[in-house]
Order: sequence, then C-alpha cells, then structure tokens
Amino acid sequence: QVQLVESGGGSVQYGGSLRLSCVDFGYSYSNYRMAWFRQAPGQEREGVAVIDLDGSIRYADSVKGRFTISQDNAKNTLYLQMNSLKPEDTAMYYCAADFRSFGPSLRGYEYKYWGQGTQVTVSS
Repeated sequence: QVQLVESGGGSVQYGGSLRLSCVDFGYSYSNYRMAWFRQAPGQEREGVAVIDLDGSIRYADSVKGRFTISQDNAKNTLYLQMNSLKPEDTAMYYCAADFRSFGPSLRGYEYKYWGQGTQVTVSS
C-alpha cells in the first residue's frame, strides 16, 4: 500500500528557496512514476514536475530553471527543490505516484496515489 507524506512547506519571501520532501511509507519509489502537483485557491490543479519510470524528467513551463525534482530510492523519498520562488508559486503542493506507464505525465488523472499536501506561501 502506497502511503505518501509530504513535508517541507512553509512561508518564504520572493526569491527564496524551499525543499519539499515526500516519503512513501508503503512501497519503493523505483517502481512508480512520481510527480509533484500544486493547487492554489480557486485554481485548477497544475502538474509541476515528474520523474518517469525510466528516469526521464519533465517540468511545467512555469517552473523550468527554478525547480528541480529528484528522488532517493534508498530513502523512499521524492524531493522538489524550489529556488527563486515567486508569489504565484503559492499553493498547496502534493506528491503523486502511479505504477502505470503513461510517459512523464503531468496530468493528475493519470496518478492513483496522492499525499495530503504541504502548503507553500511566497510573499512579495
């Protein structure tokens, strides 16, 4: 059973950095496509970054060059390093996992397992 728990959110000022973590207490990340999503109040959920089963990585255009997704399979942990944060990055951030092969998808409906989320707030 996959159990995803995010941490690392918080409040930072414009230009600051945060590193989000997502631990899977139930299974091995190496068998899953892993991704980060975010959702701001009143807005649709947005795919941020994904690591596919073959290790390929994809980012949303809005975070390219600022965010880095990585994983440590030995620790069953997924990371999202967020640099040069902007107020528009403010959202609840979720990690997601799926064992099916859809390629490096950023579509939320192609993920079966979700964490509870961690809040990121960026002030100007």
